[in-house]
Amino acid sequence: MKSILLLIISIPIIEIYLFIKIGSQIGAIYTIILILITAILGVYYAKYEGLNTLKSGFIQLSKNETPTYEMISGAAIAFAALLLIIPGFATDIFGFLIIFPISRKFIFNKFFNKIKQKQYKKNNFIDGDFEDIEDDNDKKI
Repeated sequence: MKSILLLIISIPIIEIYLFIKIGSQIGAIYTIILILITAILGVYYAKYEGLNTLKSGFIQLSKNETPTYEMISGAAIAFAALLLIIPGFATDIFGFLIIFPISRKFIFNKFFNKIKQKQYKKNNFIDGDFEDIEDDNDKKI
């Protein structure tokens, strides 16, 4: 809960800082144009990657396989498109990192490895089988 609140507060602060720094270097008009260009390119590329993911999902379904990666990837692309629409340079960087397939796979692998490690630590129990023995056999011992 505290990390989410910290994230909600820190993202606008970082964006404002970057607006001021970049705006002072290249000018206000060019900063606004750059923000608009990244939003337009990001949404266009998100649409392109979204359609590719949808196509890949249909291919998985035609093979009678569950399109798990494609579903997660589609949600990540939608989130990346949202980050690209929000004005700001930091959100644009994260949005582009999520949209590109190479970096998206890298991020997914890191995330899923952490989840697998947590599940492995949580599920440290011994699996075994048992067999019921009749009471008469116990008396013979």
